[in-house]
Amino acid sequence: MQEPLNTALLVLVVGMLTVFTVLFLVVQTGRLLIYLVNTYGSAPRVIQKKQPRSTSMPQPEFSSSKIAAIVTAVEIATQGKGSVTQITKVK
Repeated sequence: MQEPLNTALLVLVVGMLTVFTVLFLVVQTGRLLIYLVNTYGSAPRVIQKKQPRSTSMPQPEFSSSKIAAIVTAVEIATQGKGSVTQITKVK
């Protein structure tokens, strides 16, 4: 009766250590991969085209923070495919 219990406990301990070791290796490999990509990987460069300014109509004055918020919102909504060409205030 004692020997099967000892064998069962040994198999349990070996199995748990094996699972712990494999999961530890997976986590450490993932961390290494993230570190290497962040260190040596380069992000694609975005080339922005300059838009010609239309001087025929007077532009209302907007604060730079509002303009930045509008431009950022358009970039997020269009996933970088759209651009702001003119900002007009709606009454």
